[in-house]
Amino acid sequence: MPRVSIIVPVYNGEITIEDCIESILALSFPRDDVELLLIDNASSDNTSSILERYRDRAVVLHETKRGPAAARNRGLSSAKGDIVAFTDADCVVDRDWLTRIIAPLRDPLVGIVGGTILATKPCNAIAEFGERIHDHRMAIEYYSPPYAITMSWASPRSIFEKVGLFDEDLLRCEDCDLSYRIVGAGYSIVHEPAAVVYHRNEQSLGGLIAEGYSHGYHSIPLLKKHEEFVRTFAPGKPEARDATARQSSPGQSLYWSVFNFGKTAGKAMGSLTHKLS
Repeated sequence: MPRVSIIVPVYNGEITIEDCIESILALSFPRDDVELLLIDNASSDNTSSILERYRDRAVVLHETKRGPAAARNRGLSSAKGDIVAFTDADCVVDRDWLTRIIAPLRDPLVGIVGGTILATKPCNAIAEFGERIHDHRMAIEYYSPPYAITMSWASPRSIFEKVGLFDEDLLRCEDCDLSYRIVGAGYSIVHEPAAVVYHRNEQSLGGLIAEGYSHGYHSIPLLKKHEEFVRTFAPGKPEARDATARQSSPGQSLYWSVFNFGKTAGKAMGSLTHKLS
């Protein structure tokens, strides 16, 4: 078995982080071959004291520079595994997640493996709709260029030595940025459907608007950085370009409209902000 480092950044995660850690500690993967790194990203709640309780089973680190990119980079600077896997503090991993997600990395041309992201159950219809927003198969196999999501991600550690770390200037979309750089270096991204994590999705229309706004706003610096790279790719498959192809009910059509309303507003504000800067 390869040695694997699992990195979990956490900011004010007192409500979710214990469930996340306990799910990782319960993985079917041989425990001696897993290194768990928990990165406290300057939390102001009870996160720090919770993490301290796991010092005998995890490496607990602190990163004062805000943003998941900085937190993950802090973890990468200390990781000792041949493979690095990421998940988030508001996720719970399936027992076989790690075994499944590292399997495709036997191919040296695979730079990233992304697993399935499902809503934490039980949940309401809005949270279940969030599975469409975080549809990893669509992101990897239909979008152009493809990208992976750090809620369920695994890469050889050597990849980061070749293409660099997460861009700490990006407060969001840092996983898309690194995905683009890895693809640009000639590696592929593979979706592994059997590698499952459960994420606490937004559960209200207001939360859906806010999530869309964040996606739209932070996509602007990402696309500006990779404008030439993105232009070299052909358009994505029709399923990715047309959201209605993924709508299976009137309710989901409404949720797409709400999410895209927030996304459009975020893009407009992001374009204005970065133009002024």
